[in-house]
Amino acid sequence: MIEFALAVFFLIVTPGPGVLTTAGIGAAYGYRPGLAFIAGLFVGGHIVMVLVISGIAAAGLAIPWLRTGLLLASVGYLVYLAYRVASAGSRIGFIDPSKPLGFWNGLALQPINPKAYVVTATLFSGFVIFPQALAFEVVVKIVIYNLIWVPLHVGWLWAGVTLHSLNLPHVIQRRINVAMAVSMLLVVGLALWSAA
Repeated sequence: MIEFALAVFFLIVTPGPGVLTTAGIGAAYGYRPGLAFIAGLFVGGHIVMVLVISGIAAAGLAIPWLRTGLLLASVGYLVYLAYRVASAGSRIGFIDPSKPLGFWNGLALQPINPKAYVVTATLFSGFVIFPQALAFEVVVKIVIYNLIWVPLHVGWLWAGVTLHSLNLPHVIQRRINVAMAVSMLLVVGLALWSAA
């Protein structure tokens, strides 16, 4: 169980579109909109979890045209987010200042987030904890996952809020934006590589 918990921690703490967007919302708007976005990510992540655990995701991804379409939608959206981050200029927080992303944006992000599928499939297909009690194992894994997932996402939100409050020089803020964009593009690259 410790190995599973460590895997959850390291797979979630690494930058992906969800946590990077959460940090960006925190930097631009603060806690309240960030928590709404996290709630959407949470629900969307559990939808992905159901799709992966039930085998629906595997069945759907076995259809070549559907797999290609979902991959293109994921890559396109992640490249768009990376562009928004990189082109934010010298202000951390890459979302249109007139309207923060909220619950529905977080919910919509997870089903097209390739990292969500990779992480979920890795965690629920490996790390056998209770080989004789599959249903119990799934419940235990979901509880452990959530006990780690929630604080890590709130931590990323806190990091974004803290970065904003530091009032860093514009050059540093621009470098942070570029680093976040590069991280997203790495996720895109990994998604394309795994699909090849």
